[in-house]
Amino acid sequence: MPKILVVGGGYAGFYTAWKLEKHLRKGEAAVTIVDPLPYMTYQPFLPEVAAGSIEARHSVVALRRHLKRTKVVTAKVTGIDHAHKTATLTPAVGEPWQEQYDQIVITAGAVSRTFPIPGIADNAIGLKTIEEAVAIRDKLMSNFDKAALLPPGPARERLLTVVVVGGGFAGIEVFAELRSFASALLKNYPELTFDETHFHLIEAMGRIMPEVSLKSSEWVLADLAKRGAYVHLDTQVTGAVDGNVELSTGEVIPSDIIIWTAGVMANPEVVRGGDLPVEERGRIRTRPDLRVGTDDEIVEGAWAAGDVSAVPDLTGGGVGGYCVPNAQHAVRQAKLLAKNLTAVLRGELPENYIHKNLGAVAGLGLYNGVFQSNKIAIKGFLAWLAHRGYHMLAIPSWERKLRVFGGWWNNFWLGRDLVNLETVQHPRYVFEEFAARPRPAQAAPKTDAAASGSDKPAEPAKDAKTAPAKAAASR
Repeated sequence: MPKILVVGGGYAGFYTAWKLEKHLRKGEAAVTIVDPLPYMTYQPFLPEVAAGSIEARHSVVALRRHLKRTKVVTAKVTGIDHAHKTATLTPAVGEPWQEQYDQIVITAGAVSRTFPIPGIADNAIGLKTIEEAVAIRDKLMSNFDKAALLPPGPARERLLTVVVVGGGFAGIEVFAELRSFASALLKNYPELTFDETHFHLIEAMGRIMPEVSLKSSEWVLADLAKRGAYVHLDTQVTGAVDGNVELSTGEVIPSDIIIWTAGVMANPEVVRGGDLPVEERGRIRTRPDLRVGTDDEIVEGAWAAGDVSAVPDLTGGGVGGYCVPNAQHAVRQAKLLAKNLTAVLRGELPENYIHKNLGAVAGLGLYNGVFQSNKIAIKGFLAWLAHRGYHMLAIPSWERKLRVFGGWWNNFWLGRDLVNLETVQHPRYVFEEFAARPRPAQAAPKTDAAASGSDKPAEPAKDAKTAPAKAAASR
């Protein structure tokens, strides 16, 4: 039976395995999916998770629950030797091992792309994982608790200042969602005022959200300004040491929450650890039919999709001739990849990936959003409904759809849940504080000679000399 190894359990990896289960006949191939995390994260929901509008567990999909005929391995792929069709799997516990395969699917996704700016690696946080979104939410709520106990002044306002770096969709959405969340929190903190909360977005380009029209992006800027949020265009971050965000304009913004959303890059651990062809931006070179290779050469038995791959955009709308790294392409590529891989196993020809962008939709906080499809632009409440409707359809499985919708329904009537669980990141703090510990061992008593300060060694006790003789006699 041919062995199919899927590297990565994100959008592309999950959908590839999910669809392979539907296309493959029983016994036609064995599918294994490898990821260090046992779930797929639905990343478009991360801004709403950070703002407390969606429960964290509802925005992830458990691999073992929905992949019934796929072997799930929670480990990292740290090496690929495609020449010998083996992959090195490294678990969190235990020794690495070599996994043989006949077909490999690289869907390892992307990670945050940062630059060597002082302080960013130590003080900032990304928005690529569910853990990061939860940490941002809890951090903001903890800062409100701390600020309420401080007198008005710089220390209090530093806790209430959020800086987001990057004006793409992810940056704008989390920026707007957190601004909306902070405004809603104020009614529960009478000690704090709106003017003490500061939100700054830093964008190196001259505009935000290149996926929408210039007119729509200008509307978003005006809407954010009305809500007391500041966007710094044509500005770069030059430092973030000790929480002081230094800008290329010379301005310094003291902040306790710095969120980095300024770009992504293909997962370097998987790309650099293998022998598959890589293009200049560090992505797996992929043909339009999603097989690894070029128009002139095919790497047999290797496939790629999603953010880790450089798939030619045959519609002509891609940046540099390739599909942009977003969820829309990752899901559709994965569905076609599963179909093409099944076709190749059966001796049939694969199809090329051709998908025109349907548009872009973004949530900007409760009851507000923006939608763009070609020349059609919708703003405000209707765009917010379109945003929620689209993602409700897009998140996989009815089980997840019902959980997300149930959370939205409850929040509509009850409001957002304001429970702060930051201490979950240190669950043993109470136990450690009150746990009984052994007393330190007491020092051995000093001999008479040592006590008197004499340099002459003490003579052994007579009883000690005669003890062995007495014991022998008693036997």
